[in-house]
Amino acid sequence: MAAVTGLPEAGAASDTNRKRSGGRWLVIGLPFAWMLVFFFVPFLIVFKISFSQTAIAMPPYTPVFDVLRDSWAMTWSKIGELSTDTYQFLTTDDLYWRSYVNSLVIAFISTCITLLVGYPIAYGMARARTEWRPMLLMMVILPFWTSFLIRVYAWIGILSREGLLNKVLLWLGVIDQPLVILSTTTAVYIGIVYSYLPFMVLPLYSALEKLDGTLLEAAEDLGCPPWKAFWQVTFPLSLPGVIAGCFLVFIPVVGEFVIPDLLGGSTTLMIGRTLWNEFFSNRDWPTASAVAVILLAILIIPIVIFQNQQAKAQERL
Repeated sequence: MAAVTGLPEAGAASDTNRKRSGGRWLVIGLPFAWMLVFFFVPFLIVFKISFSQTAIAMPPYTPVFDVLRDSWAMTWSKIGELSTDTYQFLTTDDLYWRSYVNSLVIAFISTCITLLVGYPIAYGMARARTEWRPMLLMMVILPFWTSFLIRVYAWIGILSREGLLNKVLLWLGVIDQPLVILSTTTAVYIGIVYSYLPFMVLPLYSALEKLDGTLLEAAEDLGCPPWKAFWQVTFPLSLPGVIAGCFLVFIPVVGEFVIPDLLGGSTTLMIGRTLWNEFFSNRDWPTASAVAVILLAILIIPIVIFQNQQAKAQERL
């Protein structure tokens, strides 16, 4: 009788396990489906265009093939017409590699400045009184309530020769004549740091808020000065927030277009502006697609290598 009564219980347990497995697959499958539809498929389209040839047509490249409409033989023959001429062209013109290098340099410097500015802000928020933290967090998020384009465009009125900044400095007697800030790389750094500062502050605040205060008290009891306790306790424990914030700032800044276009001058060469010119001004879609593919590789490959190193380090622990 015990074996007989145990059968329904085993069947119910099996149904429960199947439901859990189905729910687990659903949770995992939704992000993968999202990435497939909105990232992988568009990337394949851009990747295919990068091996095409420029043409005066609509769309402005050849060969053009539709997997759903064309036969397999026709599709295969068109795939055979793809070439690497566009990638070879990129190696002959220094405009593109200078755009890559300038974008990486500007993104690196901007990320460092944003970290230096954002860390004290996040640290102050995490050490503030508990009832003040929601208000401080809201002040960091508040700029997102307005359009990104409007916020960047407002800096034109601040940084121009007749702008607010020069007027204040002249009124204070700090300068004798207006400074030339707009249409320079300095203006680009200001716009980037201002626009992406919340992306640095939020992960830093999340990491610093979870910090165990008893560790600092123990360091002080052992005779550790506050500055030494910060570098040996606080900063190492906040490294996950530092890494997350740097990624959230560095990656989008490399391909930034709006800020260099509005605040930077003609000498501010970044890959985002180069892509825009190739797509819309020159209508050279194959070259623009090749530039985009290389940019994606430049960003993804170091991230994948870093994640593998982190995974190996966790396994060793």
